[in-house]
Amino acid sequence: MSNRDAEDHELSPELLLRAYTIGVFPMAESRDASTISWIDPRSRGILPLNGVHVPRSLKKTLRQNKFIIRCNTAFSDVVEECARRTRGRNETWINNQIEHAVNELHAMGFAFSIESWDKDGLAGGLYGIALGGVFFGESMFSRRTDASKVALMHLIARLRLGRFKMLDTQFITDHLTRFGAIEIPARDFQQKLDSALAGHGHLAQFTDDETVMEELERIFEESSRGPILPA
Repeated sequence: MSNRDAEDHELSPELLLRAYTIGVFPMAESRDASTISWIDPRSRGILPLNGVHVPRSLKKTLRQNKFIIRCNTAFSDVVEECARRTRGRNETWINNQIEHAVNELHAMGFAFSIESWDKDGLAGGLYGIALGGVFFGESMFSRRTDASKVALMHLIARLRLGRFKMLDTQFITDHLTRFGAIEIPARDFQQKLDSALAGHGHLAQFTDDETVMEELERIFEESSRGPILPA
């Protein structure tokens, strides 16, 4: 992993987009850090869109429609929640300059949020950046059980409907592994990235609920048969 510090004024939306195209992304040491580091991991996490595993209990939750799913109706709130220190997370890698830059990318049409809502308001969600046929997943949060997991599944369904080629997860966690995320060498990742960036994915953010649910059911069926290994 290689790092390079950057001062606040250096993190422009344009620089951030260029970094993603070469497989590099920013992280801060803490919420209050005044600099960021550019991260270039030796191994990279991806979640193959045709190799998703869905736990049985989550299928039930998705079919019960416990949450109302919305796209891009509270982007800045989702980023703020992802950056917030919580009881189980004493520190975060999202500092003010990263938060500002991704909000600018959202205004430019490159950054998107998927949100889970319930009767009490925003229950969970995630955000990321879309370029070509790649969605770079950045962070997620949850205030209710399964709220972020439901948002992730709805993201995957929309990416598939929108003909995306890759979902980048940056790193691998136990949580993501349960969904079928895998780790690949940086060189392989860059090859896949270059190919996927040449695509023309369209995030199906306004797709009707029935179409998304039909795609989720296809994912459930694939999951029950076992993952299809990526090429």
